[in-house]
Amino acid sequence: MVDWLRESAVRQGRAMLAGILDPIDQTEAYLDAARSHPDGKRIYARITAARARSEAVAAHDRAKSDQRKCVLDGVAINWKDNVDSGGTLTEAGSRLLEARIPRKDATVLSRAAREGLVCLGKTHMSELAFSGLGLNPSTATPPNALDPDLAPGGSSSGAAVSVALGLAAAAIGTDTGGSVRVPAAWNGLVGFKPTHDAVPEKGVVPLCRKFDVAGPIARSVEDCAELFAVMAGDRGADLHGASAQGLRLMVLEGLPFDDADPAPLVAFQDALERLGRAGARITHVSSDWMDQAMALSPQLFAPEAYGIWRAQIEDAPELMWTPILERFRGGAKVGAADYVAAWEQLVRIRRKWIKEVASGYDAVVLPTVPILPPGTDRLLRDKDYFVQANLLALRNTRIANVLDLPAVTLPTGHPACGIMLMGHAGRDRHLLRVAAGAEASLAVI
Repeated sequence: MVDWLRESAVRQGRAMLAGILDPIDQTEAYLDAARSHPDGKRIYARITAARARSEAVAAHDRAKSDQRKCVLDGVAINWKDNVDSGGTLTEAGSRLLEARIPRKDATVLSRAAREGLVCLGKTHMSELAFSGLGLNPSTATPPNALDPDLAPGGSSSGAAVSVALGLAAAAIGTDTGGSVRVPAAWNGLVGFKPTHDAVPEKGVVPLCRKFDVAGPIARSVEDCAELFAVMAGDRGADLHGASAQGLRLMVLEGLPFDDADPAPLVAFQDALERLGRAGARITHVSSDWMDQAMALSPQLFAPEAYGIWRAQIEDAPELMWTPILERFRGGAKVGAADYVAAWEQLVRIRRKWIKEVASGYDAVVLPTVPILPPGTDRLLRDKDYFVQANLLALRNTRIANVLDLPAVTLPTGHPACGIMLMGHAGRDRHLLRVAAGAEASLAVI
């Protein structure tokens, strides 16, 4: 018997088209699962049952009259709690925004609603999205789906865990330095970070506007491709016949492998070997441009984040968890001239990257996260360990944000270990096709 709660979003949508699955029944099943799960309140910040039921009824009626809007019409997903939903609390995991109720849906959410997707609710996240580990003592810390004693990954923690545990067909998170891909990798899922500005940011609570982008977390590349098409208001990627045969893949040597745990390295090498057997052409390259770009990170992320949130933070700093507060305040140490100079240098590096490094490849591949999920207890009691683990968790994923590249993480079949493919800026659909080909060769271990 098919467990539809754990099937891919696209497969659910096709079953609805065939009349095998009813949107109302499936939505009720997800609502029941979310409410009855022992950790449901640590995963969902709030469940929008009335909205979900109304949208499911409308999807049911469209299916009966053969007027479905897209393959995901009637499929139930959730949204990270920094994506505005009209009339519903949206607090971005922060007590600074307690009782904040936006008037309108974010553009990406309104587009999904117009295409018939069902909104189950909002999921817990790292405070103001400024951590890759997923801990949030201020509101709630979701359990890692593979081991509840481990960090779930962040900042889209509840989003990933909800999908992995069968509490949503898919989820939408946001990614500033890895916040879609880290929790996806640590919970055995696919996560896609689009090119910056590929989807509208209006109505998404910002962290760093120059890097923020919303993206899907799901069970398959196909799910992510269809969700991205809805969010971007564009056609879906053509994945038909996608294969690893002939793919030109570049392994980015050096920094992505420094200080890595053994398990992610073993998983990555195993995935590479399977891709090679499937016909991918793999080249190992070391790039000074990548190292130079990453060295600019301290001058780019925290200064912008603190500039956006300084007034609210300093008005009530006692409302914030200390490690996150200190991370924001670190941005105050960077002067305006240094910030501007860093951006000028980064723009030059991005041009060099395109011309001299990545132009001959379909994708750059590297371990999604160089470490395994750390234990939550030690992270909570050891501030230095938290800082070190957070930096390592986000290091590899941040490369794509710094270089403004679309990126997708795929499960390797090894627990909590993903392989990341980075594409070319603005060529998101091409990367999704590449990822679908790679996914096919990694599906069986």
